[in-house]
Amino acid sequence: MSRAPSPDPDFALTATYVLPDDAWHLELDHLPSGGVTVLAGIIPDEDPEREPSVCAGGTDEVVHIPVPVLRRFPELVDEQIAASRAWVQLRPELVATIKELIDEYRGAIDEDEYAVLLARLESELPPADVAEVVRGAFHREYDLA
Repeated sequence: MSRAPSPDPDFALTATYVLPDDAWHLELDHLPSGGVTVLAGIIPDEDPEREPSVCAGGTDEVVHIPVPVLRRFPELVDEQIAASRAWVQLRPELVATIKELIDEYRGAIDEDEYAVLLARLESELPPADVAEVVRGAFHREYDLA
């Protein structure tokens, strides 16, 4: 879980990865209401068919959200979408490869397996595509040099 600075001390902005959802959850919590989540951004990062969404609610009382806080929240959601879903915009064959690797390794690959996989990818794909696959499947950088 990570916290981003909020423009208002009555609100907290948090990011958490929720394993059962295979998604990032960005939450805007209203602290005076006991930390009730008033907005939640849900960004799936393993399934290109699932779209990001934003949910509102979570409290029976009316919560007045200051405009600077309201502006900051979608910026954080956009940043998370860019960071965790950029790969779904790649060519379909690369998306399919990344999806297969995510399903197979679930983001946890040891160094020996990684070296074997990297050699296979390098034999099958141009270096720029290898970099995209490695970044999309494992959140690692591949040296193009």
